[in-house]
Amino acid sequence: MFSDEKAAQIAAYLLSKSHGTMPYLKLMKLMYLADREALLRFAHPISDDAHYSMPFGPVLSNTLRLMRDERQSDAWTAWVDWAPQHSLRLVRDACSRQDFDELPDAHLGVLDQIWERFGHMSKWDLVEYTHKHIAEWEDPNGSSRRIQPHQQFRALGMTQDDAAARSANLLEHSALSAKLRELQ
Repeated sequence: MFSDEKAAQIAAYLLSKSHGTMPYLKLMKLMYLADREALLRFAHPISDDAHYSMPFGPVLSNTLRLMRDERQSDAWTAWVDWAPQHSLRLVRDACSRQDFDELPDAHLGVLDQIWERFGHMSKWDLVEYTHKHIAEWEDPNGSSRRIQPHQQFRALGMTQDDAAARSANLLEHSALSAKLRELQ
């Protein structure tokens, strides 16, 4: 189940690694790559967000709305705000491990790995990388197109049967989370 707080903590953790500011396009690509790596490792994304192909590469749909101020969220604004030059900035001055209570150590490990591998790249380098190396991304020709979990699992090298099984488990988990949210 998608959580504004969790998305904000993921963004904040990556922002803290870049001295508190980063172009929002770069941050989005890093967050997508982290979700993708978590799918490979754990068969479940970190963000629980919906993934879409957009002209500049894959995105996390709900998180993109938060980044663009298209959706208001106190949880998001407690962590992240706009900065000059289409960048986002970390609102908090110092962050400790305890601040990231929505993120288990395994997820922080994925975020650390993604930062080490891709953190040095510019936003445009990451756009180019995702266009060339993320097989589930398809050019939506100026629009957007949903990336289904099955596509991601196949792009990650899983067999048809494994991809189908993992996708079914992920969709079951999402449906169960939605039902639990209705009961709250």
